[in-house]
Amino acid sequence: MAIWKTPFSIEELQKKCVHSFISHLKIVFTEIGDDYLKAEMAVGPHLMQPMGIMHGGASSALAETVANAAANFCVDAKTHHCVGLDINTNHIRPVTSGLLTATARPYHIGKKTQVWSIEIKDEESNLISISRLTVIAVPK
Repeated sequence: MAIWKTPFSIEELQKKCVHSFISHLKIVFTEIGDDYLKAEMAVGPHLMQPMGIMHGGASSALAETVANAAANFCVDAKTHHCVGLDINTNHIRPVTSGLLTATARPYHIGKKTQVWSIEIKDEESNLISISRLTVIAVPK
């Protein structure tokens, strides 16, 4: 059974992100499943730290982007929206280039709070980072 309370499409979700932090990071939503949302982010110079590897904040931003987007479709969008309360990210391996895929799945979807698991993998399916995001649904 699908978890979504508000119907949405990849195209509509991507349109909402134009001229935002999300578009600056070049994050692209790619797939909606019954209980997950996926997004991709190409690693380029705009995401690097001086040591030549992707900045850890880029992983956290990708994780929060995909999970928060998903969370907002698990509430009635006419009455509520979700915002992040806490994110925890563990960096597993460094990245210097390539395309990353983030998959967000819920651990818990309650009336007021949600907890999401996000795995970020590279093109060879190597685990790059894992995150947990807690969001709260607030009235509009």
